[in-house]
Amino acid sequence: MISVNDLRAGATFEENGDIFKVLAFEHIKMGRGSANIKVKVKNLRNGSIIEKGYTNGANVSDIILTKREFQFLYKDSENAYFMDPRTFEQRSIPLKTLSGSEYLKEGETVSLEFFEDEALDLLLPPKITLRVSDTTPGVRGDSATNIYKDAILENGGKIKVPLFIKVGDSIVVDTRDGSYTKRA
Repeated sequence: MISVNDLRAGATFEENGDIFKVLAFEHIKMGRGSANIKVKVKNLRNGSIIEKGYTNGANVSDIILTKREFQFLYKDSENAYFMDPRTFEQRSIPLKTLSGSEYLKEGETVSLEFFEDEALDLLLPPKITLRVSDTTPGVRGDSATNIYKDAILENGGKIKVPLFIKVGDSIVVDTRDGSYTKRA
C-alpha cells in the first residue's frame, strides 16, 4: 500500500481492478478541515483520463510496471503490432490504450510498460525527429508573422509547421503536445 500523499506524476497504482498512472497531483488544504488530494489519472487498461479525489491519509495499492524493448512493426485501425527482438514473438496492443501511438515509425525500437504479462503503455522520448512527406509550398512574402501550414509526416501523422518547411525536411516534434519544435 502507498499513501495518496506520495503519489506524483508518473506513479502507478491499482484500484478496484483498474491500473492508473498519475498525470497530475494537487494537494488542497482549505481552512480547518482535513486536506484533500486530487489526482488526474489515466486508466492504462482502457485509455480514459479521469480525476479522482482522496482524503488525506488514504492508501492505494502500489504496483510495479516493468519496461521492455520492442520493435514497432505496423498498426491498423484498432491495434499496433510489436515484435520482441529477442524471441521474435509478435504482440498486438489496442491503440486506445497507447498514448503517443501517432508518433510511431515502422522498424523503430520503443519501450513498453508491462504489468505481469499485460502491455499497458508506450514510453516515448519527449522529442522525436520525423521527415515531412507532404506539404504545400510556402508563398513568398507570407513570412512576416508566424503563419503555419499543414504537413503530413512520414508515419502518416498531421502537424502544423512554419511556411519555410519543405517536403523532405526533417523536423523535431514534441510528443507531449504534438507541436512542431524546430527543423532537425
